[in-house]
Amino acid sequence: MRSLKERLVHMVSFELGGLVIVTPLASVLTGHGLGEMGALAAGLATAAMLWNLVWNWLFDRWLPTRRRTLSQRFAQAMGFETGLLIMTLPAVAWWMEIGLVEAFWLDAGFMLFFLVYAMVFNSLFDRLVERRLHGANG
Repeated sequence: MRSLKERLVHMVSFELGGLVIVTPLASVLTGHGLGEMGALAAGLATAAMLWNLVWNWLFDRWLPTRRRTLSQRFAQAMGFETGLLIMTLPAVAWWMEIGLVEAFWLDAGFMLFFLVYAMVFNSLFDRLVERRLHGANG
């Protein structure tokens, strides 16, 4: 089972890495300024970090193993992104001053990016932690 320290390192690493990649990309794709997108991304990252703690704790209870199949990784990432989309849609529409449908598509773009990013990041993170644990115990 994961410790609180491991969960916090995972959460912060995940969000910082995602922000570094997605903020400039979203700014270019939407035509909105880097500052406006950065503020939105930071707000979403804060919500995502809180949701990350809750969702991954729940997912670990459901599937208490580090060795997950691709379909289990997909379920983990989709559950996280779908929950986050539902929670953040109104805030995205308000911040960007757009309708809910436009906000949905913008949020869906973020979701698709982070879906792939989450699958890659979580797999790499678990491998690194597993190597570290085996190195410490072996």
